[in-house]
Order: sequence, then structure tokens, then C-alpha cells
Amino acid sequence: MALLTSVLVRGINNLSDVRYCAGMGADYLTFRLDPALPGAVTPELVQELSGWVAGVELIGEFGAMPAEQINALARQCGLHAVLLHGLRTAEEMAELALPAWLLVGWVPDMLPEDVDRRFQLLAPHVAGFVFAELPPQPLTEAQLTRLTEQARSYPIWLAPGFAPGTVRQLLDAVQPRGLVLEGGDEIRPGVRDFSEMETVFEELEID
Repeated sequence: MALLTSVLVRGINNLSDVRYCAGMGADYLTFRLDPALPGAVTPELVQELSGWVAGVELIGEFGAMPAEQINALARQCGLHAVLLHGLRTAEEMAELALPAWLLVGWVPDMLPEDVDRRFQLLAPHVAGFVFAELPPQPLTEAQLTRLTEQARSYPIWLAPGFAPGTVRQLLDAVQPRGLVLEGGDEIRPGVRDFSEMETVFEELEID
């Protein structure tokens, strides 16, 4: 299915999500491979699930795990990139064998120039900035302006939380690199409620 923008689905932990998201046109699937992260999965599970799909890039999520261990897990699982949950030095980033994306938070009380400074410092070492969450909807005019300015300068991925029926409007206004959705747990093996995720995919589908 052709979509208006790229979609990254985080926190994959079951076959239902893998097959559904790939079939709906998602470009990236992330797996929390760092045991220190909530909802972590094993490398063996990632290898098993990735064997069911093709044409989707696999990303591992990591916290403070050393680069050497990240690189080893990346090779074992056939990852295409990593998503880091915390800031690292330029030297530490250079030790990573794969492109690194960075999970960033929305800081409502941070001055715009300080936000820009943070992005400027990290941009040479980061393949994409993934927002962990957005402020409550609807966005204020100032918030929308700041997001738009950031998306024009950096590879920004917008987090889940957009109000139903507003996805296309948000894309038109901000023009981010892509959208981020959250995976979920199966009700029981092979059974999963995709109603919330389906709503977003339907809005993204090219007519």
C-alpha cells in the first residue's frame, strides 16, 4: 500500500505486528534489544520475526549499552540502523557500525534557540530525530511553527498522539521525514487489535 509519508513502528514484539505493519506499507520496524529497556525482546525473537517479511528496514533500540555490544547485536539480528534513547559523545557515536537515530523529547519550556542548538550539535552524528511524544493536541500556533522549522532543517519523525482525522493536515503543515506509530501486544497468539493503528494507515493511504 502506497503511503503519503514514511512510517516507523516502534516496539515490535510479535508476528501479528510484523506482518500487519509490513503489509500496510511501514518502512521501518524497531525492536527494543537492550535488556535495560521496558518491553525488551531477545535477539532470537528478532531473527525469527524478521524472517517473515522483506523490504522493511529493521532498527534496534538501545539505552546506555556500550557500542561494542550494540554492534554485535546489530550483526546478529541483521539490523539496518539503531535508535538511541540517550545522548552520547561524538566519539561514542563514531564507534557505532550503523546509522544512529536519536529519540528526543518535546521540551515545552526550552527556548527555541536552545532547541536549535541541540539539533545543530547532534545533526552531524544522527540519521534521524524521533520524537518520543508530542504536546497535547491541538498544537498551538507557536508549537506548529517550531516543529515546521525543525522539520525543514533536520530529519524529524513525529511521534504518535495526533488526533484522529488530522494526520494529513499535520503532514501538509510540518512536512516531517515520517510518522511514528507504536506496536502493541497480542491479545493472544495470532490475535491483535489493530483498530487504532489502522485509522492512521487509512489516513496516510494515497487515494
